[in-house]
Order: sequence, then C-alpha cells, then structure tokens
Amino acid sequence: MKLGLHISIAGSLMLAVERARKRNCETIQIFAGNPRNWDRWDPDKHDAAGFRAACAQYGISPVVVHAPYLVNLGAPDEKIYARSKGAIANALRVCDIIGSPYYVVHTGSSVASSKSDGMRRVGVALAELIASDGSGVTILLENMAGAGSSLGVTFEELAEIIEIAGGGARLGICFDTCHAFAAGYDLATKTGVENTLRALDKTLGMARVGLIHANDSKYPLGTAHDRHAAIGEGYIGNAGFDYLLNHPLLTGKPVILETPRQTVADDLKNISILREIKATA
Repeated sequence: MKLGLHISIAGSLMLAVERARKRNCETIQIFAGNPRNWDRWDPDKHDAAGFRAACAQYGISPVVVHAPYLVNLGAPDEKIYARSKGAIANALRVCDIIGSPYYVVHTGSSVASSKSDGMRRVGVALAELIASDGSGVTILLENMAGAGSSLGVTFEELAEIIEIAGGGARLGICFDTCHAFAAGYDLATKTGVENTLRALDKTLGMARVGLIHANDSKYPLGTAHDRHAAIGEGYIGNAGFDYLLNHPLLTGKPVILETPRQTVADDLKNISILREIKATA
C-alpha cells in the first residue's frame, strides 16, 4: 500500500516532484491547473517528459489527477454540463501526457432537478467521454458526503451511475473516508469498517476501487459535513484508520491524504502516522 499526499504544482510540474520528495510521498495527487476556474491547463507548455522521468526515478506512482471543483456532470444547466464535459475531456488528455492512470471526479449535484435525473446525466456524460477518448485513463468517481442534492453518496448510487455509463473497466471508485463517514458509513469501529467494506465489495466490487482518500472527519458520523481533519484528530480516529488500512480488502490500494496543513511538518506528521499504523499491524 503506497501512501502519498495531494501536492501543489504551483510553479511547475518538476516542483511538484520536489515537494513530494520532501514529504516522503510514494504516490501523489495533483490538480492539472487552477481548481477554482474553467481555464484549461496546457501540458505542452510544461516538461511532461521530465516529470514522468522524475516520478519513475523516485518511485512516485501512481500519479493521480483530481478534477476542478467547478465540474458538475449532474447539473441541469446545459452550459455547466457542457463545460464540465469539456474540462474532463481535456483533463484525460493531460493525464495521458503526464503519465497519470487515474482521474478523480466528484459525482456532483442534481441542483434543482431530481436525483434520478442527475445520476442519469452523470452516467450519460461519462459514457460519451469514454467513447470519444482514446487515452485509457480510468475515471474514478469519488463518493460524496451527502449534503444538499449530492449524487453518488451511497454505494448503490455510485453503482447505478456506473451502470448507466455502460459499466466499462475505465470507470472506478475513489473511496473518501471523510465523505463516507459523513454519509453514515461507520469507519471508527472494527465492526463498522468490516460492514462498510463488505458492502462496498458486494455493491461495486473492490476491483473498481482505484484509490483511497484518507481523511479524518471534523464532524460526527452521518452529519453530511465534508470537513476534513488531520489523522487521529477527528471522529474516525487512529483506531479507525488502523482497521481500514490493514483490512485485507484494501491490500495494495494507493492512499492519498487531503488533510489540513499549514506547513510541510503537518504533511509529514499525517503521513508518518499512517505509516506507523501500517507498520504496527
């Protein structure tokens, strides 16, 4: 099981490699551009070949790209829907160029429309995107915390979206621990972890889980609040992560932390805690 962090690419892709090494990352997640606007990042203006070589040299794998926050494939607004599909289509090209096998997408929100209509829009868009893309990059749908009109909150909703999209091998899951806990999946106890992972395996199949986002939760179980906490400082706690990371169903899955940080020391502390948990299993 490789452990890593979400890393900034500010300045250049190569600086991201340096930041990853300072934080002892074995895998990383990045945004391919500004996550808060629709600007498209052009990988041809960066040293993609150098980045791939550096990641290979230092054993940083996989490199994961996360979608910008504005993307919403469930949106009934046609302009946002089209922009979201365009952003993902461009990002899949970026992933292919920089050597990223995974692209993480929030399943979005149905806004004022029904949940079933929203999930249908997401599934149709994913099918169209995959059909028109030749990269081979796997799109990982991230489970949501459950606030408002969120889509893909439960394992059943994620399975339905994947079925609408055709159920192909290029569709997978990014399992976010904070989001799952907020949605009502108990990850703080041994029994809760066992029940959650068995349900995930039964509903979606563990083969579809390409990535784990390891984030503690600032709020109690089932509150639908997406507020990440440092490892061991939230309601999941060190024991919960011990049960999770050492569960046989998650063997070999890469883990990315998206925990709050102010300094490099914060990142080093969080990743060190997870390494200690794994080492004492």
